[in-house]
Amino acid sequence: MKVTTYSHPDGRRSRLLLIPLLLIWYNLTFSQIMTVNGTIPLDDMGLSLIHEHVMVDWIGADSTGYQRWDRDKVVKRTTPFLEEAKARGVNTFIDCTPAYLGRDPYVLRELSNITGMNILTNTGFYGARNNKYIPKNMESMQAEKWADIWLNEFHNGIDNSGIRPGFIKISVDGEAELSTMHKKIIKAAAITHLGSGLTIVSHTGPDEPAMAQLRILKEMGVSPAAFVWTHAQGGTFDGYEEAVAQGAWVSLDHISEEKDRIEWFVETLLRCKENDMLDHILISHDSGWYTVGEPSGGDFRGYTSLFEKLIPALRNEGFSKQEISRLLVENPKHAYAIGVRKL
Repeated sequence: MKVTTYSHPDGRRSRLLLIPLLLIWYNLTFSQIMTVNGTIPLDDMGLSLIHEHVMVDWIGADSTGYQRWDRDKVVKRTTPFLEEAKARGVNTFIDCTPAYLGRDPYVLRELSNITGMNILTNTGFYGARNNKYIPKNMESMQAEKWADIWLNEFHNGIDNSGIRPGFIKISVDGEAELSTMHKKIIKAAAITHLGSGLTIVSHTGPDEPAMAQLRILKEMGVSPAAFVWTHAQGGTFDGYEEAVAQGAWVSLDHISEEKDRIEWFVETLLRCKENDMLDHILISHDSGWYTVGEPSGGDFRGYTSLFEKLIPALRNEGFSKQEISRLLVENPKHAYAIGVRKL
C-alpha cells in the first residue's frame, strides 16, 4: 500500500495513508466469495447459477445423515450434468440444499475438484414444510443459539470438514403472517449476517412473507441488500418493485425448457428491464435433485435450459450481451460478496 510521510511541528514523523479507510474496508469485505475450496476474488466468480441443487433427502431432519447415501454414486451420477453447465460457460455453481435436507460439503468439494467449477454451500435452517427439516432437539433454542451454530460453521467449517458456507440458506412457509418459529429463523439469519457478512437466501414464494422478513431484518439493523427473495416467481411484479426499491435481491429461479415457462421469464424480465430493475434480479433453474432413496437418484434435471432456451429468447427480444451479463455475472457477484450490510 502506498504511503507518504509528513512532520508534526514537534518534529515527530507519522505516516498518512493515501487510500481512504472506507475504501480499504470495502476492498477487504466486499472482494471475495466463499467456496467449498475457500475464498476466491469476486472477479473469479464469472458466470454463475445462483440457485441449484445437487442432492436432496426428504426423509426429515431426525432421520437424515451421511449414512443415507453413497458419495461415490452421487458424484458419478451428477458430474456429467455439472460438466454440461461448465461447457456452456458456468464458472460458479451455488448449491442451495440446506442442512438436514441433503447438504453434503464433501460431495460438493469433490464435484468442484472434478469439474473445476466454483461451488458454494450454505448454513442455516429450512423451516418450510412444517419445520420437518429442523431437528426436534433444536426447535426450542433461541435465535441467538441458532446463530451461534451457523457462525461456528462459517468460522470453523461444517461437520469438521473445514469447508465453510458461502451464504445463509433459510426457508419460511408462504403465509402472510410468519410463524413464531419462522420469525426466529430470520432473526437468527440477521444475527449471523452481522457476524459473518454472508448473504441471506430465503425460500419464500409470495409477496407477504418476503415483506415480513424484510421488516424483521430492518428492525435488526440489517439492510435489505443482504436479502435474496428466493422463488419470487411465486410473488407479483408489484412485490418485486417494492423489494427492489428497498434494495433487496429478487430471485426468479425455476427456469425450464417448457414453452410457457420461458415465455413467462421473457415477459417478466422485459418488464424488469423497462422499469430499470435488472440490476437487482437473479435467475437460475432450481434444478438437479439427486433424490436419496430413489434408484440412481431419480429423475435428475439438468442445468442447461437457461442457455438453450431462455437466452436465445431474450436475445430475440432485444436483450444485449451486457444485459445478459448483468443477470448472470454482475448481479451474482454483488449479491453474494461477503460483507456486512447494515442500515
